[in-house]
Amino acid sequence: MEYLEKYGYMPDREKMDRALTMIAANLENISSEQVYKDCFSMMDLTTLKTDDTPASVTKLVKKVNAFKESRPDWPLPASVCVYSNFAETVRNARLCDFNITVVSACFPTSQSFLEVKLKECEMAVERGADEVDIVLALNAFLAGDYEAASEEIRQVRKCIDAVAQKQGRHVHLKVILETGLLRTPEAIANASFLAMEAGADFIKTSTGKVDVNATPVAAYVMCECIARYHEMTGKKIGFKPAGGISSAADALCYYSIVSTVLGKEWLNKSLFRFGVSRVANSILSAVEQKTVTYF
Repeated sequence: MEYLEKYGYMPDREKMDRALTMIAANLENISSEQVYKDCFSMMDLTTLKTDDTPASVTKLVKKVNAFKESRPDWPLPASVCVYSNFAETVRNARLCDFNITVVSACFPTSQSFLEVKLKECEMAVERGADEVDIVLALNAFLAGDYEAASEEIRQVRKCIDAVAQKQGRHVHLKVILETGLLRTPEAIANASFLAMEAGADFIKTSTGKVDVNATPVAAYVMCECIARYHEMTGKKIGFKPAGGISSAADALCYYSIVSTVLGKEWLNKSLFRFGVSRVANSILSAVEQKTVTYF
């Protein structure tokens, strides 16, 4: 496969299985209040419901605004993640320091005209998006047209950079691989290198809208690809697992994978995020030793 040969990488399934077994066995040993708070600080607190409304999104943002008052010793989530049309809603309601993440470019399928995708991304950044999450064009990638899949990412990168530059800021681009549809470690690795080379600041596992979303195997492969890409180019790319992450234990698992493969320098919100809607309350509950339903 083109990118695997270029970057000299091939997933070692036996090595990966051994590593993931050790990680799972060690989760209790890394569980601590500080690690949970670190995980909390790297969350993209997400609402991507068909029935989201300006009122429901504003309600979520107000909870984040008030969070520091109720728990001053906790960090804020890294961002609130919404559909593109709610970027301005979040911006208008935001009173504290967290980013606005949007899913864009015809999320979650990416099945539309490139011009439509670019316009959505442009409008989202104009309305305040700090981070844009798009889906890899699987219709091209799975057909073997890597150039078309790569070119689409480059076009989105160019589009959001142009708008952000006019505003005097930088907008991060996360590319969702939809690993559950790629099926094999080799395909996941190939897509990872393609997305990084085309201009992604982060690579992300999943939309949360298909049957199989984030898995430890997919995460491990993606992190190994990030490590290899950094080794060969000097560029640090971020990692974001998303979809199906529902508990504090899940968060610890992905935290441990990143720590094991990429090292502690990746354990910050500039290089590591969780896409979550339910984990926030689970982490709060784990630390406070009671059921918490703040979010």
